[in-house]
Amino acid sequence: MNWSAWAVETQQEGRKHGSILVTAEGSADGARAPVLVNLLLDRSGSMKGAPLSAAVEAAWEFIELTGPSDYVGLLLFDGVAEQRVQVVPMDARGKRQMEDALSDVRTGRGTALYGAVEAGARAMQRVLVPGRQPRLLLLTDGEPSVGPEDQASFDALGAQLAESKVMVHALGLSRHYVAEILSALTLPSGVAFEHVDGPDGLSEAMGGVFARLFGEAASQASVSVKPEGFQALLTRHSFPTRLDGDALVVSLGDVSRGLSRRALLSGPVGDSWGAVLTGSCVERGDQRVQKVALERLAADSARGRLIRAIDHELDLVTEETAAWLSLARRDLDRAESQLEHAEGHLKVIVELAAEGIPHKRHHERLVDLRLAIERGEGDIPLLIRRAKSAHAETHVSQVIPLAAFRGRK
Repeated sequence: MNWSAWAVETQQEGRKHGSILVTAEGSADGARAPVLVNLLLDRSGSMKGAPLSAAVEAAWEFIELTGPSDYVGLLLFDGVAEQRVQVVPMDARGKRQMEDALSDVRTGRGTALYGAVEAGARAMQRVLVPGRQPRLLLLTDGEPSVGPEDQASFDALGAQLAESKVMVHALGLSRHYVAEILSALTLPSGVAFEHVDGPDGLSEAMGGVFARLFGEAASQASVSVKPEGFQALLTRHSFPTRLDGDALVVSLGDVSRGLSRRALLSGPVGDSWGAVLTGSCVERGDQRVQKVALERLAADSARGRLIRAIDHELDLVTEETAAWLSLARRDLDRAESQLEHAEGHLKVIVELAAEGIPHKRHHERLVDLRLAIERGEGDIPLLIRRAKSAHAETHVSQVIPLAAFRGRK
């Protein structure tokens, strides 16, 4: 595991503010094996809200990590299973197909979970990509209501898939998923399912999924941060944290080969500040603990601007999320104020011009939000749009109603 920690000092509201960006990157022992995966995304009525938001965000995260040598399909299901995108290479054309499909996900009625897994497996068995293990990645709250619902049926289906060499990975969404069903589907393949209550916990859960799909470089990764000269220290990302004496321990979860996890910590500081950082993980069955050197950067350096941009990006997402919630409550004045704050953060992001920050994507989302506020839209049909940066590991997704007014004159 390769660890790094960068620090930068800025002025915020007349006070000195310190930010520390910790990165854990899985060692790439040779190129990872390309994947052959069919994504099964539950869009049933019980998924409405945070579960569907988390499911689409998880799908986005996976797609953004794939390359032209990876083959991926997308199956959406409510009461009926629909192979929305056939299993295709994730080149530019394939990713555009995925983008189009994932940007128009709406909830329906019923949950044909059994039929969706069956259909997803059949789609995989029609594709031969030499040297690759066919896999299903199921994103669901696990509550079947159409077709077989009994435990015995899912036990038999899981065994059948394992026998046909189709591996099943699953992410249980929300608090009411049926663990026994997900276990029945995944355990015969020799894997365990992950669980997340909503978008905030998605990063850690998907880390485990990615490690199994792309190859695990390390597990149980965490970083202990003992601040010096900080008046307070806040973890900006939503990784689980705990206190250990005078240190804050951030759990990053499993790390995939050749991929990284980032955590931003920040707070007001005095004249002299820093931190003692210790990274910990399990690699090849051994517990590894190492000191992580903290590198101070100039605020206007390339990496310094990146840290500042990530900071503003997280603030942008927070204000954007709050504005949509205010709009849903028809509190237009509050939504307008929150949008203006988000636009202010976007302006700073553009000015910083940090490499890897998708300011155009942020701009497009805020334009959508501005249009919704101007039209006073509140309770309109569901559509998923993301508020996320793959590079910053923002991991925030929104259920945003857009479709109804886009075609309206």
